[in-house]
Amino acid sequence: MFACRAAHATFPCAIRLALLLSLFVCLPPAPAGADWLITPFVGLKFGGETNPLVELETAAGEKKLAVGGSVSLLGDGLLGLEADFGYSPRFFEREGGLVVRSYVWTLTGSVILAAPLGLTRESLRPYVVGGLGLIRARSEDLANVVGIDSNLLGLIVGGGAVGFVTSKVGLRFDIRRFSRLSREDPAAVALGPTPLNFWRASVGVVLRY
Repeated sequence: MFACRAAHATFPCAIRLALLLSLFVCLPPAPAGADWLITPFVGLKFGGETNPLVELETAAGEKKLAVGGSVSLLGDGLLGLEADFGYSPRFFEREGGLVVRSYVWTLTGSVILAAPLGLTRESLRPYVVGGLGLIRARSEDLANVVGIDSNLLGLIVGGGAVGFVTSKVGLRFDIRRFSRLSREDPAAVALGPTPLNFWRASVGVVLRY
């Protein structure tokens, strides 16, 4: 009853993703000498919120595994750019609940505002991050009552710190919130639109090039 029709979701989301990537490419270039930072990470999603009627039978608010990776371009100054992918299996599942399969993945492009390297030197370098992207949510249940199949435009805000233990390898500590922005066709969702907001905390190994 709650599943979103793919025909309504796929094409608009493809347009949104194309616009997002275009925006990411057209942002001002990073300063000369900026480094590429590749960061695989592992963490937890928590504090999730969705439709109250659906949440009665799902575990959107529970802590679940989150994995992924990001690619950033960051120099010595304030500004940088980032592309981030995250995946959380069993996002809506709980022991004894109706949902038997589920996941949420995100693909976002963001702007990084970091403390200048001249201030932090070799210590942890704090930053804030904000951007837009695609949130893909899917769940299946035995009764076909609270299933979700949605592509959503999302807002991402967060922050963290990065520090290096060698010239090429470091650690990143990060927390960010993902919030749904897009609207769905009410006729495609029996119980109303699919609100979806959640937090992700992670630790990653940073490889600098």
